[in-house]
Amino acid sequence: MRLHRLEVTAFGPYREHQVVDFDQLGADGLFLLHGDTGAGKTTLLDAVAFALYGSVPGARGQVKRLRCDTADDGVPTKVVLELTVQGQRLRLERSPEYERPKKRGDGYTTEQAKASLSWIDGAPTEYPPEGLTRIDEVARTVQRLLGMTVEQFFQVVMLPQGEFAKFLRSDTSEREKLLERLFGTQRFGDVERWFVERRRERGRAVEAQSQQVRELIARVSQVSGAVHESDVDDQNWLEDIEKGAVRELEGAQAEQSRLRRERESAESALAERRQLADKVRRVRQANATLAEIGEKSAEHEAWRAERDAAHRAVPVLAAHRAVRRAEQEQEKAAAEVVAAAARCELDADTPVAELRSLAGAKREEAGALAHLVPEAQQQETDRRRATELAEQIARDEQREAKLLEQQAMLPARIATAREQVEEAKHAELRLEGVQSKGTEVAALLSAARDLPAAQQELTTATASAQRAVDVHQQARDLLQDLRARRLAGMAAELATRLAPGEPCPVCGSAEHPEPGKPIDDPVRAEDEEKAQHDEQQAHARREKAAVEAQRAQQKVDGLVERLGERTEPELAAELERLRAERASLRSAAEQLPQRTAGLAELEASTERLTEQLSQLRTGLAAARSEHTALLSTVEERESRLREARGDFPGIADRRTHLLDVAARLEQLVAARTTRDDAERRLAEHREALREAATGAGFDDPAAALAAERSEERITQLTEALAEVEERAAGARAALASAELAGVDGAAEVGLGEATEAATVAREAAERAAALAHRAEQRQRDLAELAERLRGAWAELGPALAEHAELEALADVVNGRGQNARKMSLRAYVLAARLEEVAVAATRRLQKMSGGRYSFVHSDAAGARGTRGGLGLDVLDDYSGKVRPAKTLSGGESFLASLSLALGLADVVAAETGGALLDTLFIDEGFGTLDADTLDLVMDTLDELRAGGRVVGLVSHVEEMRQRIGVRLRVRKSRDGSTLELQT
Repeated sequence: MRLHRLEVTAFGPYREHQVVDFDQLGADGLFLLHGDTGAGKTTLLDAVAFALYGSVPGARGQVKRLRCDTADDGVPTKVVLELTVQGQRLRLERSPEYERPKKRGDGYTTEQAKASLSWIDGAPTEYPPEGLTRIDEVARTVQRLLGMTVEQFFQVVMLPQGEFAKFLRSDTSEREKLLERLFGTQRFGDVERWFVERRRERGRAVEAQSQQVRELIARVSQVSGAVHESDVDDQNWLEDIEKGAVRELEGAQAEQSRLRRERESAESALAERRQLADKVRRVRQANATLAEIGEKSAEHEAWRAERDAAHRAVPVLAAHRAVRRAEQEQEKAAAEVVAAAARCELDADTPVAELRSLAGAKREEAGALAHLVPEAQQQETDRRRATELAEQIARDEQREAKLLEQQAMLPARIATAREQVEEAKHAELRLEGVQSKGTEVAALLSAARDLPAAQQELTTATASAQRAVDVHQQARDLLQDLRARRLAGMAAELATRLAPGEPCPVCGSAEHPEPGKPIDDPVRAEDEEKAQHDEQQAHARREKAAVEAQRAQQKVDGLVERLGERTEPELAAELERLRAERASLRSAAEQLPQRTAGLAELEASTERLTEQLSQLRTGLAAARSEHTALLSTVEERESRLREARGDFPGIADRRTHLLDVAARLEQLVAARTTRDDAERRLAEHREALREAATGAGFDDPAAALAAERSEERITQLTEALAEVEERAAGARAALASAELAGVDGAAEVGLGEATEAATVAREAAERAAALAHRAEQRQRDLAELAERLRGAWAELGPALAEHAELEALADVVNGRGQNARKMSLRAYVLAARLEEVAVAATRRLQKMSGGRYSFVHSDAAGARGTRGGLGLDVLDDYSGKVRPAKTLSGGESFLASLSLALGLADVVAAETGGALLDTLFIDEGFGTLDADTLDLVMDTLDELRAGGRVVGLVSHVEEMRQRIGVRLRVRKSRDGSTLELQT
């Protein structure tokens, strides 16, 4: 994995858009990231992690406040990262979730998190060419390409502040948590838990089987009554119980057979005595019955006469009831005739033939109106339909007017919508130019505001330059004067040393025509040197002042040339106008989709309105035609119906009236006929009553009615007489039977002794049967329980062996039992990984410590029986002793922590089998090193960048800046942090 470019906007302390070019930074393989505390150095590493995984390491990721608090509301928070991984160059873009002010109204709204992945050099075949936009798909793709989780990335690529010093000094449990996250050994923990859970499940199953065996043994003991001793062989104990049950059953069955025979003999004797006693009782009972019947013979004859008279009166009673019914029918028919005549408003004695003729005439008249009833119904239907059509025509005419109005307004609305769409498109095109123009005017306004200060600076610099010229001129004049005077003084001095005939030391002449004369106030060499020094200083000040004045003049000229004729108020007004125009254009541009959709809707409305008008007009024409035809038909039909209904509301009403009159006349005819028939039948029934009474042997019908008895009484008399005859016949038959022949009714038969003997024998036999049944049931129960118990024993044995084996294996996997090292499977795997880390880290630690220190991995158990396998100490080569890591000094701890981090990074990268890690970041810790140790560390870092790897260091140490040529400085200000590349 190699990083190319990072862009952050409104992220952490970075208010404005910032860019980090890793290709330029990592050209030398090593670069430094430095700056003020809190400026945002670590935030750049967070931005890389966020772009890849959507989260940041450590406690910063728990806060979830990634947006810059001072960023403008309209600037979105965004991180863009370009990198190459597994030969694929891709671009990742992410935005976190954050709160922003609403564009309309007060309050805040949540800006949802976003993520996208695009392929720069072409997508792989298994991915869509347009890239990915779902957060979960981007996360899975990044993790697959890098081959490591987010926790592994934070520990392998970004070595965080203080994390590995903490790891170096941590105890076994804390070290185990980190290693488990990095190496993904959760599956071994799952194996441990699987064994424990499997052992628990098998333990529950074995316990259930054992409990079943215990319950079966207890049930056998309960059924057999034999106590189960723990030291007795279970199989022998069960066989003894089965044999005892068989012996008990055989004895009970023999005793049952003997007592059953005794009971049968006693019961036979008792039955004979009971038969004799029953015969004596029957003889006595028959004699008593015949004597009782003889005493009541007169009463019985009276019952028989009463019953016979009631039987003879039955036909007379039937004839009497017929007379009563005929009288009621005659009275009812006469009343019906009177009521029917009243309904017809006629005399009750009107001849029947006249009534029938009148009814026929009414029905004939009603029949003539029958064919007009459907026409009358159709007339009502047509009138309702005509009304509905009129209402529908009115509604359709109103709707037609509205649609015509909408159609007339539509072209203007479409033109307006097109102008708005063009305005939005034009605004979108002009927006970038207006923004650029606004930036330019803002820069000019800043220049206009800087111009007065620059002009004042020019005035001051010009005055200073003029004063420097004056001072320099004065110093130069003084120097020239002193030189002239010095030269003059030197000639006089030489003249004092001239001698006639001796050569002049200046010109070599032996003649001295005009020797110099001494002057007043001679100048010494020291005076000339001081004046020359002052003149040089003045000249330097003059040159410096001239440069400052020239620079100030150039600044003013540049500002004036840049501003031209524009003034600060004009620029401020123009900037305000551009900002307003930019807001207006942005608003219009944002409405482009909405306006385009509105225009499309309006254009589609034209066709819809035309189609609606066409359909409406077609329906309206049909409705009008139908309405005109209906009105003509209704008017033509109405003349015929008016004549037919007469004074009635309708044809059906008149026809119903005629049919009702005919029906009432026919009812009167039927009532007259019914009354005449009823009077004739009444006379016939009265004559039949007199004949029935005489034929039944009664003097008149009244005597026959007096002999009437209820059915209940007749039944009672018949049953009583039958019972008397039955009792007498039964008694005579019993006395005459062969069974009772020779039986003396006065004889006494004793049953007490025989009954008692039979009872004693029966109870003894029942007890024996119950004992035999219980013995049989006990034997069956014991046989069934024995079979179940032997089956449970057969299943429990293998289950116990399997559980013992599984329990021993689970103990070994979880660091107990026969596990001599007391190391669980997960701890054993982690210990192997830690041993690899110690070997890899030792190579670097020996080099950085000058061969003094090495890591020593220990798998010994900890204090008080704690699990071992993750011990990590340091071997001091100076003393040859193994020291705890906590005894190292601050600088030594940093060396050990850095070595451990680098070794862990190598092992994790090899373990994951993911992408080649070409970029590595190390955050802080160099301030604890002396110069020599720092040299060793830098040599190690040089090895890291060999082969094309890029190493980024985050440090405050000044010496690191001097050692590393490529640096990225983070500057902190109130307006947000900025980045500056230094070389």
